[in-house]
Amino acid sequence: MARPIWTGSLSFGLLNVPVSLMSGERKVDLHFRMLDSRDKNPIRFERVNAETGEEVPWKDIVKAFEYSKGNYVTVEKEDIQSAAPESHESVEVEAFIDAGSINHRYFEKPYILVPGKKAEKGYVLLRETLKAGKKIGIARVVIRTREYLCAVMPEDDALVLILLRYPQELVDPADYKLPSGKSSDYRITPKEMEMAKQLISSMSGKWSPEDYHDEFRERLQAIIQKRVKSKGATTRIVESSAEPEDAATNVVDFMSLLQKSLDSKKRTPAKKTAPKARKATKKAAKAPAKKAAKRKAG
Repeated sequence: MARPIWTGSLSFGLLNVPVSLMSGERKVDLHFRMLDSRDKNPIRFERVNAETGEEVPWKDIVKAFEYSKGNYVTVEKEDIQSAAPESHESVEVEAFIDAGSINHRYFEKPYILVPGKKAEKGYVLLRETLKAGKKIGIARVVIRTREYLCAVMPEDDALVLILLRYPQELVDPADYKLPSGKSSDYRITPKEMEMAKQLISSMSGKWSPEDYHDEFRERLQAIIQKRVKSKGATTRIVESSAEPEDAATNVVDFMSLLQKSLDSKKRTPAKKTAPKARKATKKAAKAPAKKAAKRKAG
């Protein structure tokens, strides 16, 4: 069973609701170890002095801030502790805002707030009030030694806490050279706009997160399992190097591409093809080529 990151309270105004802060994400990445290719022994990374090359024990390592090239100032544990906020086990809501008023770029990491024993009433009161008013709470929370800005919002039966990025953590899009102005400034015709709208409409549907999964991880995991079963035999991934037909270039016939896209959507409903179906299609396409090669060889 998952353990809480901390157990404390969710407070707004004078109301305090005992809660536990639980992780709201699950890591599914594959983790690799680095080995020496000669004897397959694990590689060990050592902490060495950049000048002498000698290994440095943990007890002699200190944290430092490089304020200019090659110049450091050490930061003691006491310095970090003195800068850390006092409140470690609470989510303190400071304001309530309209649910759609936060730009999605500010959202960073999800957590779930779980009510403590006999705290259901206050939990449900806040959850249902937020739903009815289409509001979310802006709060501060301390996780380990750092204070974060966060949003508290209702989601079905849960109150979800999402860490927010501070404004200085976001890059202003204006820092990059982006195409500004109207569509007509880029010789986009009304016909192209209309066809693009039709294409988007034909591909529109409801958001179903269960339709999407990490296919790369699944393929890589299958390769690893093959390696395990074959006790180290080489398994190769064959990637197609040929560019797909109508690959985008600097000069693009938008009308042609839009029309082809629309035609394909008319022939086939806008449904996500299952991974197994895609693999079966690929195998079926390869089969005639293999048979032809055998006949040629014979």
